[in-house]
Amino acid sequence: MTQRNRPSPSETAADPCGAVHLSINVPFEYPVHFTRGVLDGDNTLLADTLDRLGEGKIHRVLAVVDAGLVGAQDGLIRRLKEYAHTHRGRMELVSEPMVVPGGPAAKTDWQGVRDIMTAVGDTHLDRQSTVLAIGGGSVLDMAGFAASVVHRGVRLVRVCSTVLAQADAGIGVKNGMDEHGQKNFVGTFAPPFAVINDFDLLDSLPRIHWQGGLAEAFKVAIIKDADLLNLLCEKAGDLRARDRDVMARVVRRTAEIHISHLLSGGDPFEFGSARPLDFGHWAGHRLEILSGHEIGHGQAVAVGIALDVCYATEKGMLTPGERDLILDALEATGLPTFDAHLTDRAGQTLAVLEGLDHFREHLGGQLTITLPDGLGRRVEVHSMDAECIADCIAWLEERHLCCRDSS
Repeated sequence: MTQRNRPSPSETAADPCGAVHLSINVPFEYPVHFTRGVLDGDNTLLADTLDRLGEGKIHRVLAVVDAGLVGAQDGLIRRLKEYAHTHRGRMELVSEPMVVPGGPAAKTDWQGVRDIMTAVGDTHLDRQSTVLAIGGGSVLDMAGFAASVVHRGVRLVRVCSTVLAQADAGIGVKNGMDEHGQKNFVGTFAPPFAVINDFDLLDSLPRIHWQGGLAEAFKVAIIKDADLLNLLCEKAGDLRARDRDVMARVVRRTAEIHISHLLSGGDPFEFGSARPLDFGHWAGHRLEILSGHEIGHGQAVAVGIALDVCYATEKGMLTPGERDLILDALEATGLPTFDAHLTDRAGQTLAVLEGLDHFREHLGGQLTITLPDGLGRRVEVHSMDAECIADCIAWLEERHLCCRDSS
């Protein structure tokens, strides 16, 4: 911490008014690991990660596990406890692992946050203890939020179990809860202590989550990496058929792009008004709310991407051929490009347009929307033409009905 414009003692005595300016720099560093079999006893990655600062102690750990993952992965809790026993010289589970609901319920039900905070207090965790969150993005958000507010921040290690979390949601520094009819209305910026992506955990994903997470890969590919977009287009059928090796390649590359964005001045704490990695999200977030969370996050983002791709085409930023390439690839992986809630109205206005106001409010200042400007490139715009958006929705609906009738 530095103090600038420091007044002399005589100046202070003469006039105590005025400002003392502070500049605080706090470096953050955390690893993002990729592995298989994270809970195999001979895989030391988790134990090594807890002890990455070389503190030479037994690390006290409160485990919070996604109920959906527990149901899908036979013996997960047993394997977690056996792992802790195998590495008992380095880690200790302070209680029976907490199994919490995943999905939208995790981000809307505050009881989960309270339960974790209570458990942290009851087990007397300190700020150098660890909340180990194992699950999808919603559970990571909820557990991360709870960990970030107790003792003003307990260490958080994320073990990501979904495509969406491994490629995107589990990597950054944000924790959010849905409230007031808005996505992530309540939240904190709190970097994790570490992130671990176990590709084996993806094998048991329901199809909706396997496919849904790919929306985040399309998001970064369209605006940042044409080579990744080519891979998604070429391997769309393999991805739909659950080719685990192709998925691992896509997840790894998507995560690398996300990390590179954060490291190259990507404004991880969102001091500015631009948020490129939320391309397609202004409409996607609104669709989740309008549907009462009947549409999954990834599917909603895919529809939001389709809408913004069509809009960019109408504004001359993409060619019709590029638009069709993207829409066809989204659909080939099993993602939707239209949802009936796009046509919902609040009075005479399309209800989805409220997402633009929510986006502006969430970031503050000027509305800033990222759109593709050719494949693998982006541009920021500060207004959206409501009439053009309505035309794009009508076009997507007509395309959807034609495809449905011909199938």
